[in-house]
Amino acid sequence: MSSVMHRPASSAETQTHIPIPQPPNASPRSLRPAVPKEEQETFWDQWKLTIAAASCWTFLFVAFALDHLTSTPHTVIIAIYAAAYLAGGTYATRAAVTDLFHGQVNVDLLMVTAAIGAALVNAWGEGAVLLGLFSTSNALEHHALERTRRAVRSLMELSPNVATVLRPDFPGGEASLPIEQVLLDDLVLIRPGERVPVDGSVTAGESDIDQAAITGESIPVMKHIGDSVFAGTINGSGAIQVRVTKLAQESMLSKIIGFVEDAREQKSKTQRFTDAFEGKYAIGVILFATLVCLVPWLVFSRDFGDSFYRAMTLLVVASPCALVISTPASTLSALANAARNGILFKGGGHLEDAGTITIFAFDKTGTLTIGKPKLTDVISFDPTISEAELLRRTASAERLSEHPLAQAIVDEAAARDIVLEEAIDFRAISGKGIIAHVDGHEVAIGNEALFAELEVEFTDIARSELNRLRTEGKTTMIVGTHERIFGLVAVADTVRPKAAEAIAELKKIGITRTVMLTGDHTQVANAIAAQLGIDEVRAELLPEEKLTVIKDLLKSGPVAMIGDGVNDAPALATATIGVAMGGSGTDVALETADVVLMADDLTKLPYAIALSRRARRTIVQNLTFSLAVIVVLVTSALTIGIPLPLGVIGHEGSTIIVVTNGLRLLRTKR
Repeated sequence: MSSVMHRPASSAETQTHIPIPQPPNASPRSLRPAVPKEEQETFWDQWKLTIAAASCWTFLFVAFALDHLTSTPHTVIIAIYAAAYLAGGTYATRAAVTDLFHGQVNVDLLMVTAAIGAALVNAWGEGAVLLGLFSTSNALEHHALERTRRAVRSLMELSPNVATVLRPDFPGGEASLPIEQVLLDDLVLIRPGERVPVDGSVTAGESDIDQAAITGESIPVMKHIGDSVFAGTINGSGAIQVRVTKLAQESMLSKIIGFVEDAREQKSKTQRFTDAFEGKYAIGVILFATLVCLVPWLVFSRDFGDSFYRAMTLLVVASPCALVISTPASTLSALANAARNGILFKGGGHLEDAGTITIFAFDKTGTLTIGKPKLTDVISFDPTISEAELLRRTASAERLSEHPLAQAIVDEAAARDIVLEEAIDFRAISGKGIIAHVDGHEVAIGNEALFAELEVEFTDIARSELNRLRTEGKTTMIVGTHERIFGLVAVADTVRPKAAEAIAELKKIGITRTVMLTGDHTQVANAIAAQLGIDEVRAELLPEEKLTVIKDLLKSGPVAMIGDGVNDAPALATATIGVAMGGSGTDVALETADVVLMADDLTKLPYAIALSRRARRTIVQNLTFSLAVIVVLVTSALTIGIPLPLGVIGHEGSTIIVVTNGLRLLRTKR
């Protein structure tokens, strides 16, 4: 066994003296994920809107009480109302003026204008109520949307600042280093209960790892030698050594944070439309309110004060606050929910597009399958040669080969504790197989062409078994000598355990077409497709041919392409939505894709589609409700002349309702 099993090298055996580098003169983002400016809020930044709103209401109630309960001079009361104006309107005025300098008109300008107008007609109390409700609404929106930002902040807090690095030149063989100073191929010791500080591969020990924060898996995953671990996950009950495979700034956690941050910056089509609509709409409201004020006064000789008051009310009720906030409130909530469940949408637009998908195209190797060949069958036709002996001879001969199929045979022999012998007279025959001698026995391993060259005839049972294994989608190797065939060994790429479940669920939620794209042989592809319930198979494809297939599928409707390799990148970029496998996917696939599945769990696909559809429905609900409230309030203001406070309550109430409705997406569960 010792001849085939590879013992993890110790630190003392593999590590030479490597100077510990000082942190380079680089931007903070080059060392650790940058904390966005809005994530570095001080106490004042977090609570200033709340304090402003509370101050506005305090001044408002004091002025109202003095005005109605005492004989306080009117000028004093006006001064207190003015203080309420300053408290409730300062931030809105600043935002309005800033946008005006940039040639933009926003809803803040409408609110401030209406409040000033109320003061001009001596309706100080009503103007203060407007600013009080408006500032309260802004504060509530700020704190509501803050819930979606906590997901990002909690991610940033996952990774430890230091790692216990094992190097022979350290006193005692170990030292705690800032993670920025940990090098590739360093050995890191992770004790029970500690957070994993780096991405790497286990070289010694075994333990259960809680990966929920990264992959969304609710159950800890047992990690053995050779398994990958991610920074930010939590070690369980065992101590493990991990060899670093990625620097801190390149870890999966850093990528997740980057993806989430980028997603928050990117706006969906609906949000871009409402943002563009806001300015033009606000200008229209101002012009219309001006006409409502001047036309009755100039043309119909109405009282100017009454016309002006009605125009100010119109400015408030026609303001599109709820309309503008309805989309980002829903989108950010859905993005945060998805990230918490191990699904990373790289933008609100991709979130919306996912809900339109009707066709799913799957790469096979590494996506529907594990991507690592495994020995599945050992069949002996010679009663004097047991299956274990057949495997011993085959693995002993194949151990000199670096081919993945040969490695699968050797790995299975090691797993069965079969001691291998040295192979001599090893000879590789290109495109056909190998011939060697093991323990005095000749062993020929290869395909039919090899045994045709050796002039060895197939028995009926050998031919029947060979056809059966190939029909099952297995790559089959014939084992024999110059004289006879005495066995078969079959290797297959293992199907992901939940792949069939995921595809069935996708069909259940309305996906009309599933297609497998692979460069593998048609027979193998058809066997796996039948096992998983895939509708169509496109096999023996080159990377550029996968792209052609995606373009063809797009003619029938929106397409999602799911893949993990470099060769999938063109198809991922072309599809309506490109989905990458986060655990097994290459860097190219991760960067190209629009969505990343962190746990390589295909059952998250139906959840992602369902979440997207719910987000789209919520956005439609919010937009419809916002427009309906505006229509009702504007109609009422123009016809029956509703009082300004009632208009303010209706306007700000609708804003709070759509934000709250959007936040429900945070609670959507699988």
